[in-house]
Amino acid sequence: MKTFGEINAALRRQNKKNYLLLGSCIFFSVLLITAYVSMMRSPTVLTILPEGGDSRKQVMMIFGLAAVGCGVFTTYAGLLFFRYKSREVGIFMALGASRAQIRGQLFKELTSFSTGACLIGALLGTPLAWCIWQFFRLLLVDTQEMSLSFDPQAYLIAATFTAFVLSSLLVMGKRFIGRTNVMDVVNEQRKSEPIHDVRPWCGPVGILLIVIGCFGGYFLPVFFVTVLRWYPPAWTNIAYLPLLIGLYMVLIHTVVRGWRHGKSRYKNIITHSMMKFQGRQTVNNMLVITVLIAGAYFAAFYSPMLGTGAMQETQNRPIDYAFHYRADQNMLTRTDIEKMVSENGVTITSWKNTGFAVLGRDGQKEIDDEGGKYHFEYRTLNGEGNYIPESSFNFMTGQNIDIMPGKFAAVIAEDGTGDDRTPVDSTLLTNMTTRKTLNISFQEYLHYDMMAASYYVLDDADYGNITAGLADEWFEKLVYFNVENDLQTYDFAKKLFSSIVDRSGPECELPEYYDRVEKIAADEAGETYWGDTSSMTQISYAQRDSSQFKQFWKYVPQFRVLDRSDFVATYAVFLMLFVFIAIVCFAAVLVIGYTRCLTIAINNRQVYEDLRHLGATPQYLYRSVRGQISKVFGVPAFIGTSLIYIFYIMILFFNDNRMTKSEISGLINCLFVVLGMSAVIWAFYRFTLRKVCGMLKVNASNHRGL
Repeated sequence: MKTFGEINAALRRQNKKNYLLLGSCIFFSVLLITAYVSMMRSPTVLTILPEGGDSRKQVMMIFGLAAVGCGVFTTYAGLLFFRYKSREVGIFMALGASRAQIRGQLFKELTSFSTGACLIGALLGTPLAWCIWQFFRLLLVDTQEMSLSFDPQAYLIAATFTAFVLSSLLVMGKRFIGRTNVMDVVNEQRKSEPIHDVRPWCGPVGILLIVIGCFGGYFLPVFFVTVLRWYPPAWTNIAYLPLLIGLYMVLIHTVVRGWRHGKSRYKNIITHSMMKFQGRQTVNNMLVITVLIAGAYFAAFYSPMLGTGAMQETQNRPIDYAFHYRADQNMLTRTDIEKMVSENGVTITSWKNTGFAVLGRDGQKEIDDEGGKYHFEYRTLNGEGNYIPESSFNFMTGQNIDIMPGKFAAVIAEDGTGDDRTPVDSTLLTNMTTRKTLNISFQEYLHYDMMAASYYVLDDADYGNITAGLADEWFEKLVYFNVENDLQTYDFAKKLFSSIVDRSGPECELPEYYDRVEKIAADEAGETYWGDTSSMTQISYAQRDSSQFKQFWKYVPQFRVLDRSDFVATYAVFLMLFVFIAIVCFAAVLVIGYTRCLTIAINNRQVYEDLRHLGATPQYLYRSVRGQISKVFGVPAFIGTSLIYIFYIMILFFNDNRMTKSEISGLINCLFVVLGMSAVIWAFYRFTLRKVCGMLKVNASNHRGL
């Protein structure tokens, strides 16, 4: 006579596929989440991503999507497991086993193999992240700062997700065992979750809600900042809720009614009915896949957009070599540079240099209030600005502009960008040595890429008056020169860059955001200047080859050959991080889609047997299978891809109410990313289709259609 445990073990061996499916889903979800948080919380990454910056916010947002997606995925896998567990549980109930016996045995099984799957996933998550990162280093770039380190605290987030998975399974198991009707438990596997018919307006209203959610989610924080003068709290993200509701309605409409009209809607009525019969499960999975695809592309678009903009900016520079330095520094002279040029076989074709002054400017200072609000206060010393006389600007740029006395012009890019980063509300300039002031007002914008968003132009006489008596530490020198075959002068550029750093004193070892006028104003007011706090990005001459230094040094040179050749090395952490995130999200998409399609095969096996006995042709059966599998992959891929691409265009446009040539070029390159990933999804769909056809004994070898 067999014991209860022996019978349960025999049934478990008989239904090992169900255990393997649940364990695989749990393992994969915990693996991805652990790999993600290991990378997200890595000191290597956090050093590069500024605190509170847009890049870090994007990483957190996509992590939220991935966590929700994997959480829903594991919950669905648990529900599916209990459905197939119902028959053997019902048998035990019919044989007289107590609920306490069944509960104890079930919880023992769940705890053992679920904990094992979670533990293995968590242990392998960090090595997976390390292996992918090392592959990127081998494939793309390998620098000292690319050495990946991990923070053990990242496992706290992974442990939280693991606790959610285990607690969800135990809660579902308790509810499952708590049923009183034996026949309900036995027939649980046969139950479906159909979606009842929906109104014809469901799909169009869903599309409208998607539009409302996109615009509402994007503009509500803007409304808080510009109108309410309130830093947008986290709850403002609720404005995106109509987007998710709209997605759900569109997917329901697709599964239940479809988008075909007239007689063509009856063409695939059996396929359509089978999907509708299990509609809740299908729609939930399709929603998760759609959201993950959108998050994956949002991360994948980062690299082509950043790379395209940077490459075009360096390519379009009118100057090969440009640098500026403080006048009180023992900097390289023209004679020194010409000597270096001759030693490296480089020929200078043109040379221009001039001086400009750093002056204090007035303006409205943003003051933080309690509760996340802020207000503006007028300050006579609100910040510093680089001011160049009109004659020097004309000499350096080849333009012929005339600034009226008492006026100033602001320099922005040729395409008009940079006006949002160049304050023009100044009415008072201050000589920071003598504290002499000059009343001014804004005249116009000037266009020159090399000085964009960094320089202002004054009338010559006004410049002479306000800079009289100004100490050398507030004067700077600007040097432009061109060379023959500039893209072949990399070695010279590296030596010149290093020499400029060597000639710069410790007083110039400052990040670009550091504002000496703000510093003086804060000291005079008895306040701590925010740029001196430890939380701000710091740079060091000792790390001159690091991306931190090349991106954020206040006096970093602009050498075309160096910026082009070292672009990947400079932004490697950014590029590799977002590529890694995209890989994680796309991997989750493929696994969730594959699991759902296998479930369709298992649930509909008897239906296809009946259709075969009723005389359905192999071609009809294949089209029916293909119709269901293609919707699981195709609909979310189309909606997620289209939605995020349109949303990305909206973000780029409303950032400054224009689309630049580099942004348009970047979007075109993003299309190539879409085509590449769409090809991967299509290939995996074909693989899944063949797998499902094999399970249903449907001949797919003679069919080549989608």
